[in-house]
Amino acid sequence: MNHRLHLKLEQLEHATERLLASAEALEPDSAKAPVPGKWSANQVVHHLLFIESNIVQYIQKKMQSEELLPKVGLLTRLRARFVRLLLRIPGLKYRAPRGVATLTDTGEVPPLAEQRLTWQATRRQMERILNEFPSRQLNRAIFPHPRSGRITIYQVMDFLLDHLLHHQQQMDRITKALRPAGQVLVKS
Repeated sequence: MNHRLHLKLEQLEHATERLLASAEALEPDSAKAPVPGKWSANQVVHHLLFIESNIVQYIQKKMQSEELLPKVGLLTRLRARFVRLLLRIPGLKYRAPRGVATLTDTGEVPPLAEQRLTWQATRRQMERILNEFPSRQLNRAIFPHPRSGRITIYQVMDFLLDHLLHHQQQMDRITKALRPAGQVLVKS
């Protein structure tokens, strides 16, 4: 794996572990929405896992063909940077692309322990892809992001990290709502 991808994967691993620990700290209330109509901690984890799994599957499928991927244009690079900026603004909320939020809103969400195991398997799959990623394709468009356009593997990793950190803010709000300052959960 190229060093730059390795560093991005490590950052993603640390951020994922922090988010999962935040969600697990809410047990047994992790499936409870802080207010009606908002996502629970379980739903946030499910959303992030769903996105990462689909990206990994798409890239894996794309890498099976030996064709040289298209170049990434300047406009796409600018849009990708703009999306990164939006994801980093604290408290900024915007709608997920059609179909992404609907699945999380309406579907049955597995318990956190099961999601953690699934995420670990997905992450190992991603690690294998990154280990085998051809150097000639590193700066080529590998994934069609709904807002940025076709982005490189580096931009995919940046998006996954920024997206996760964006939802960590949401997880922090959920924690604050379910565990107000000074409140301690007493397990019986």
